[in-house]
Amino acid sequence: MINLTRRHFAGGLAAGSAIVASPAFAQAPTKVTLGYTAVADFTSAFVAQEEGYFRKRGLDVGFQLIALNSNIPAAMQADSVQIGGPTASVMLQANDGGLDLVAIAGASVTARDVANYGFVERTGAGITDAKSAEGKRIGVPGLGAFLHVLFRKWMAEKGADWKKVTFVETPFPQMPDILRGGSVDGLITGSPIMERIVQGNIGRVVSYFHTELPAGLPAVIYSTTRAWATKNPALLKAFREGVAEGVAFVNDKANDSRVRAIIGKYIPLPPAVIATAIITRQKADITVEEINYWITIMKEQDMLRGQPVAANVVLP
Repeated sequence: MINLTRRHFAGGLAAGSAIVASPAFAQAPTKVTLGYTAVADFTSAFVAQEEGYFRKRGLDVGFQLIALNSNIPAAMQADSVQIGGPTASVMLQANDGGLDLVAIAGASVTARDVANYGFVERTGAGITDAKSAEGKRIGVPGLGAFLHVLFRKWMAEKGADWKKVTFVETPFPQMPDILRGGSVDGLITGSPIMERIVQGNIGRVVSYFHTELPAGLPAVIYSTTRAWATKNPALLKAFREGVAEGVAFVNDKANDSRVRAIIGKYIPLPPAVIATAIITRQKADITVEEINYWITIMKEQDMLRGQPVAANVVLP
């Protein structure tokens, strides 16, 4: 018969506690899938995963590349991805069509000193300004998505008629080949795909049109369904905090080489393209005022049937 003294018993409890607390027995992080497109707007999430900001909060984020931004809401609704990065206009249109998506964190915003989006013409297409885009076929990375809507806003402010343009959905990864093939006269695109087009002498930038519009407009917004957000408050908090830490890392110029290496992992492009890519301005929060601005633009373009309330879209 084994005689357990109080000392032996206490020692056994301490040893047991050490086993439970050891990393080998720690609870595995919860897996969540994020839907993204091949642009640098998602850099804060890329960094948060690669630098361990999500994992240390019990979250393991997998990334699903989606060809068109306008397909992201359907992927969230089907739960093939739990979090997505639709643009503000895509999310608002999805809700207008009956979905119930909420904005949970900011990703990227426009800045007049960051030329990361551009209107690119195919070499020899003869496009020199907004007016000369009339009558042309222009590829966009999703009808009704951020760049499409913002480009139409720019054309209108330049006195051109965007209704005279034929817009064609064109996935980011295929943009260089589609432009080279001549099925479109120009593209509305972003970094780093834009740099690949220019460096390959496939086209030239006509305008960094967003720099002529108000700065600070949210482009990609991390979103989810209201049902998922309600069911998973701890995961939501972990994601938001991880993104915020990722934003701080990206915005620190001392981390530039590391940030570019991470982008290259998620957007497979030649090193020379990644080295010259313009990294989108990152911002972790999203405000009601920012969503209201998009609602105003979309109403101007007759894109909404209902009357969305921005305060219902932005999750506190």
